[in-house]
Amino acid sequence: MLKNTLKYFSFLFVLLMVSCAKRGSITGGLKDTIPPELISSTPKNFSTNFKGNKVNLVFNEYIKLKNINKQLIISPPMKEEPLISPTSVSKFITIEIRDTLQPNTTYSFNFGQSIADNNEGNALNQFKYVFSTGPYIDSLSLNGRIKDAYEKNVDNFVSVMLYDVNDKFKDSVIYKETPRYITNTLDSMRTFKFENLKAGKYLMVALKDKSSNNKFNPKDDKIGFLKNYITVPNDTVYEVELFKETLPLKTFKPIQASGNRLLLPYEGKQNFKNSKPKITLRNGSETVETIVTQFPKKDSLQIWYKPIKVDSLSLEVDKDKYNKKFTVKIKDQKKDTLNIKAVQSGSINYRDRFTLETETPLVKFDKSKIRLINKDSVAVDFTTEYDEFDQKLYVDFKREPSNAYKFTFFPGALTDFYEKTNDTLSYKLATKELSDYGNLILNLKNVKRFPIIVELTNKKGDNVLASAYSEGETRIEFNLVVPELFTIRVIYDDNKNKLYDTGSYLEKRYAEEVYYYQQAYDVRANWDRDETIDLSIPFSPEVEKKQDEKKKKEAEKKRKAF
Repeated sequence: MLKNTLKYFSFLFVLLMVSCAKRGSITGGLKDTIPPELISSTPKNFSTNFKGNKVNLVFNEYIKLKNINKQLIISPPMKEEPLISPTSVSKFITIEIRDTLQPNTTYSFNFGQSIADNNEGNALNQFKYVFSTGPYIDSLSLNGRIKDAYEKNVDNFVSVMLYDVNDKFKDSVIYKETPRYITNTLDSMRTFKFENLKAGKYLMVALKDKSSNNKFNPKDDKIGFLKNYITVPNDTVYEVELFKETLPLKTFKPIQASGNRLLLPYEGKQNFKNSKPKITLRNGSETVETIVTQFPKKDSLQIWYKPIKVDSLSLEVDKDKYNKKFTVKIKDQKKDTLNIKAVQSGSINYRDRFTLETETPLVKFDKSKIRLINKDSVAVDFTTEYDEFDQKLYVDFKREPSNAYKFTFFPGALTDFYEKTNDTLSYKLATKELSDYGNLILNLKNVKRFPIIVELTNKKGDNVLASAYSEGETRIEFNLVVPELFTIRVIYDDNKNKLYDTGSYLEKRYAEEVYYYQQAYDVRANWDRDETIDLSIPFSPEVEKKQDEKKKKEAEKKRKAF
């Protein structure tokens, strides 16, 4: 008996040890991928003759609200936002309306993807609660898509708005009033859709609305609009282009930056290179000699003046119809002095210009005191060009492959506004082999009109790497470019100023037309690429994404084969 008992306990001990050795996580079957469902609502969804101020939504499982401040779109917008509760995990949502509802109006609460189940985060996509304060639900719809007038990629969360065009309508409505209807592209779409619209005549406007107040603020917001009013019902798919307006010039109180320089802050990205404002600095009735330049990377102008012992100076700004006067108190401060630095160091690419940046503006150049020699000590001819506004001196010369160059600026070669001259300056540069660069030739088809600006940008389109201007030529050559993956951008320069110009809502002027080519071109070292680009083929981010995915798969396939 004892022997059998010992065998029994030994068996239990072994079983226990095996159980401990195989300890692991418990699996729960297939992952839940089903979003929550609405099982009831009070009042019922799509109710008419709505009179209350509270809505209750009940779901079949516990839910949580995600990013509801961005995802929830209420159309028409309410001046006072409703209270959505609870913010914690629950099986219900309560909407408490705190605004006075308009009569005979259909309201839509589109929750986007803000409602998700608590466990797996499965979103209830584009859930809408709709009611009408009148006897019927408006049922008309309108579709469209958003693009950026200049950038390759479109912002997310773009609001699209419809304003009633009636006998009270004014263009200023977008600055002062909320729209009649609103929708949003949210965070993953470039398309938009209006639903539950009433028949009528409307102005369509799109906003990248940074303040989220449904009103246009030109200082912060991008805008897009249709010049012609639209009518509903309508089965047209509209396209709206976003752009950032150039603000009218506005200057602020000058700041004394040193003993010989003032800073004049301004608002609005201005094309001052082609059209600088007239700035007059006075000591009493006497005009003070000045030079005006751009403060690097800041929206400020630098007003350089000869040091003068005074308590204050007056400054006047004139540009077109803008005029502003200031008085500036002058203190005894340290003065700016001549300082020169080279942009390039060590090597220089064939398409770059050798550039010197100066701390103070230059006024005189003595070419006889500048020497350029190659590695064989042979003199090389050169030309200079000075950009006063940006305080940059460009030196251009013919470069040979695998050569070395030495610049020497002897004393007195450069003189600044304060009659200070340089000490001896030396700079050494080297060039690479031609085989280290590539050539890209573009043959343009179906160009709508001329002139055009053709730009090579990086893949994102946010950095211009090379550009060309054409008044009729369709074969554009970009020779000796640094190997890179290039995107092609073409700008139709309608006002012929060789710059991209944005639009204006009040002037009912669209931004200049910009074209992006679908395919990015990989220009490699010692390669010539001769490509044909058809400008009639519209750019599609979705097509580009598929092309990128295809390239990644092909690269992975080659890697595995290798």
